[in-house]
Amino acid sequence: MTERSAGTRVTLVDCAKTFTDGTRALESLNLEIDAGETVAFLGPSGCGKTTTLRIIAGLETPDAGGKVLFDGEDVTALPIERRNVGMVFQSYALFPNMNVESNIAYGLKIRKRSKEHIATRVSEMLDMMQIRELKDRKIDQLSGGQRQRVALARALAVRPRVLLLDEPLTALDAHLRERLRAEIDALFRELGITAIYVTHDQAEAMALGDRIVVMDHGIVAQIGSPRAIYFNPGSNYVANFVGTVNQLAGQAANGVLKTEFGDLPWNRKEVGDIVVFFRPEAVMLTRAGENKLSGKVESVFFLGDRTRIILRGNKDQKLTVDTSGPTEYQVGQELGLAIDAEFLMTLKE
Repeated sequence: MTERSAGTRVTLVDCAKTFTDGTRALESLNLEIDAGETVAFLGPSGCGKTTTLRIIAGLETPDAGGKVLFDGEDVTALPIERRNVGMVFQSYALFPNMNVESNIAYGLKIRKRSKEHIATRVSEMLDMMQIRELKDRKIDQLSGGQRQRVALARALAVRPRVLLLDEPLTALDAHLRERLRAEIDALFRELGITAIYVTHDQAEAMALGDRIVVMDHGIVAQIGSPRAIYFNPGSNYVANFVGTVNQLAGQAANGVLKTEFGDLPWNRKEVGDIVVFFRPEAVMLTRAGENKLSGKVESVFFLGDRTRIILRGNKDQKLTVDTSGPTEYQVGQELGLAIDAEFLMTLKE
């Protein structure tokens, strides 16, 4: 039976980072991560998410005044080897001159655990990750998915207070990424460990995070549950980074929003030139003429579980629509649209 962790509460207090060349990588960040919670840091390259992870790990020191607390204990001055964190990197950072068993045992050996303890713990990890048959193989004899399991086993073998993962699935193909995401999620729930997951992939963040921290140029753009981030984004930036979003410009007056695609009922206080945002799945397709909104099919992409359609208005605006079912659509076809006003958003830049 897998031993469940009590989890460790992680608190960041005024954590900012300015590098010696003057680069401001992270603005002052205050964040509380609950014990046993999985928090995903999401954003493009250079947004500060990996810098935050390295500060939590002890690989970087925050600017003066910043603090990192584990269960209320100030660990800011402690190096990584004394914080008892586990790390899984994008490259996995496994030792090619060692076999699987020796890689998993490495952290335990440098902590000077007894041979009996090491043997028992490595055996537990081999079973947990379902890689016992690989224990004598060298790293270069493993597939990407197998290496990822070994890296996780090595990180977890030392029973870390916090597990830190930096883009661990980036190098894998899409099908394997999706399968391993599910396995990692199940593992986190089973272990009850506090996990901090850095990624630029919004699907990974949505699948694994209890909460998501969306970052932009060293600043936290929004923190919330995956559902809150997706359905109630706080800005244009967040809406566009987390999933696909439509932007439709129009003129609002007298209870109507006039757009290139036709008129929408508009009972909100905003008037004049505005832009509304909505997700592709918020649009229902109908026959041309059945609604006051319509567009012409410019492109059709069959994606298996859904069909993605690009529609053009009567000028140059485009909308992305996702629909399910076996119906085939043709380029040039005129389609009616229905958009529930509940799903329309007006967002700040």
